[in-house]
Parts: sequence; structure tokens; C-alpha cells
Amino acid sequence: MREYVAALRAIWTSWQDGTRLDFRGDFYTHTLMPPLFNPGPCPFGLPRILVAGTGDLMVQVAAEAGDGLVIHPFTTERYIRDVILPTVERGLMTSARDRNDFELSCQVLVATGTNGEELERAKAEIRKEIAFFGSTPSWRSVLELHGWAELGTSLNGLAKEGRWADMAGLIDDEVLETFAVVGEPNTIASILSRRFDGLLDRVSLYTPYEVEKGVTQSIALAIRNG
Repeated sequence: MREYVAALRAIWTSWQDGTRLDFRGDFYTHTLMPPLFNPGPCPFGLPRILVAGTGDLMVQVAAEAGDGLVIHPFTTERYIRDVILPTVERGLMTSARDRNDFELSCQVLVATGTNGEELERAKAEIRKEIAFFGSTPSWRSVLELHGWAELGTSLNGLAKEGRWADMAGLIDDEVLETFAVVGEPNTIASILSRRFDGLLDRVSLYTPYEVEKGVTQSIALAIRNG
């Protein structure tokens, strides 16, 4: 991944500066840039490269080579503070940069609705998402940090048996509200601010259920004006 980011920068730099493309790495080699493939320089400069990751190695590589990290929705405030941020700091130290040079972005699980029925429906869908993510061994470290390793084992077992409908029932309110922001639309922005202010530079709303466009727009506006 580190070399991939470097190769991408080399390609974009050849477009931006008109220099000859000559990237030779262990995994990628790029030495030909036909005029047909060259869009020319971008008036806004080189794009920033954000790398997605959750595990320590990918997070550290993102901080060493990229301009930012996109954190997976299956995360918590504590995991970001205790695990991701220290790993980012190690990567930034390696690349001789500080936190101001690096963007932390996250899609945050949100359960909201304009009435009780909508909110309960949203919570049910978010429980399914948490259960699915929690069943995946690659993300077990998030559960382990909170002392919920056995939950991950149980979810994984149900997934292997194909008992998808039973998995959400294992996600109690404590787990739900640890992983997701839950509440009426007018409370979401303030909860996000309390939870992630000083930790994240950018958030987006992960709402895997039907929600009115005006609701998400109002939340986004409240976050922006917060």
C-alpha cells in the first residue's frame, strides 16, 4: 500500500509538472504516460490521498504515506483515542509530519428518526450492521478493547451457521450506543460533537436505512455550524 500511494503520486506529479513518468518499485512500475491518458495539470494542485484502514499496520502506513485516514464505521470513540491515534502518531513521526498535516475521517453509524417508530426501525438496522461487522475476525480488536471478545466469537459462529437473522439479537443497547450515535435528528450533531470533537476532522453519516434527505441535511448543517 505504501508503494501504491507513492506510484499514484508519481503519476499525478507527471500530469501536474509535465515531468517524465519514471516510477520503479518492488510491486509497481510506471514508465509510460501516453498523451491520450494525460489530463494535464489540476488548477487546484495535487489531490490529497486518504487511505482506509482499521488494523495497526494499515493505519500506520496511512500515516506514513498518505494525507489522511478513512476509519471504518465499525469503531468507537475509545478505539479511536486509545488505538488509532497513537498508531497515527507513530506513522507521522516516521514521515516527519505532525497531526495538522493529516486528516482523520470516519463514517459514523447513526440511528435516528423523526418519531418513535422510525427511530426503532433505524436502531434495528444498525444492530444488523454492528452484528455483521462484529462477526468478522479482522475487526475483532475493536470488540476486544471493550471486553466483548465473546460477543465476536458468538457472532462469528452464527454467521458460519448462516443464522444471519439471529445475530442482531446479540447487540444490546450498550453495544448499540457505543458503536452508534442514537437519537432524534436534533440531538445527533451535539452527540457527534461530544464524542468526536478533537479526535476527527471530518465525519459522514452511515445510515443504512431509508431516511428523508431533509433529515440528513439538517444534521449536516448543524454539524457544520456547531
